Amino acid sequence: MSGVSFMEKLLDGSSVDWQPLEYLAKIKHGKDWKGLASGDIPVYGSGGIMGYVGEFSYDKPTVLIPRKGSITNVFYVERTFWNVDTIYYTEIDTNKMVPKYLYHFIKTIDLMALDTGSGRPSLTQAILNQIQIPIPCPENPKKSLEIQAEIVRILDAFTSLTTELTTELTTELTTRKKQYNYYRDKLLNFGEGKVAWKTLGEVAKIQRGASPRPIAKYITDDENGIPWIKIGDTSPGSKYVSSTAQRVTTEGAKKSRILNEGDFIMSNSMSFGRPYILGLSGAIHDGWASISNFGEKLNSDYLYHYLSSNSVQNYWASKINSGSVSNLNADIIKTLPIPVPELSEQERVASILDKFDALTHSITEGLPREIELRQKQYEYYRDLLLNFPKPVADNAVSPA
Repeated sequence: MSGVSFMEKLLDGSSVDWQPLEYLAKIKHGKDWKGLASGDIPVYGSGGIMGYVGEFSYDKPTVLIPRKGSITNVFYVERTFWNVDTIYYTEIDTNKMVPKYLYHFIKTIDLMALDTGSGRPSLTQAILNQIQIPIPCPENPKKSLEIQAEIVRILDAFTSLTTELTTELTTELTTRKKQYNYYRDKLLNFGEGKVAWKTLGEVAKIQRGASPRPIAKYITDDENGIPWIKIGDTSPGSKYVSSTAQRVTTEGAKKSRILNEGDFIMSNSMSFGRPYILGLSGAIHDGWASISNFGEKLNSDYLYHYLSSNSVQNYWASKINSGSVSNLNADIIKTLPIPVPELSEQERVASILDKFDALTHSITEGLPREIELRQKQYEYYRDLLLNFPKPVADNAVSPA
């Protein structure tokens, strides 16, 4: 049955009235929790549960809406709680609205778009009060609540299914990651004497990036500019960097470090040591280290898996944490021991590990994509069930 025909049947000819939230609920401030005795009552802030105390702000079903901070977080709470001043609670008129109906509807709203424009993400009571809420069958409060409750029941069922499937998929994903890590470390554990061991500096060219300054002077919109490779151009779980958000002029590139497609880059500070293969030629700043000129001795995919291994990550950490060195510099990278079997053996090992890597990390083929699809499925039906005819345009706030 289509969403439209289902809603028509559910409404059974009833009208829908869009009402400001202030007609349906009161927005209440939170309070500081410092000095409160510890207990088992959760303390909510805009980021979620912050701790536990022995007192409560409110003891009825409510929707918590952030005032500032992580303003995209919305929580539905049925038990007693305490809330701090970064998040509001809602005192809902249950004669007019089912509390969880408000929760599901608020989730359809882009709260960031309701920001005050002050430069800091924040939501005032005045802004929230004007959010328009669709109330079915307002002329018959009992039937209205029944319709709302049925919508909540359906969406809760989807939420439960989504949570269950996501848990299963996440468990499967964790298992696959462990399998990948196990086989990667096993296949790369050649041991002494079985293959030739070299330092990475002996089989590849290691360099640090360079930054032309001031960088703003060299950024260009010219399509013929040189790709400027930044950490923001990487994607979680991705093996390659294939595009950049910015380009630099030829003059700027000359003051930087130019790399070719197929070369490696690694961050040399903060989340250091994570390797990426360049899918394009471009310039890198001094927050990157590069690995190039290794083709005669090392297969690119083999090198990627080796650099991603636990043993190598532990090696970087030991070098950085053992003294005054605070970043992964070129001299450290050059010292990395690496097993160098025949290229045919490297290709065999890489082929096996590529299959595990694709299943584990690929956004389009692997399990993370399945988890994303489950969430989108819930959002699709939520938006379908709550897609009532919009009110006539006025100055009130309604979903985008």
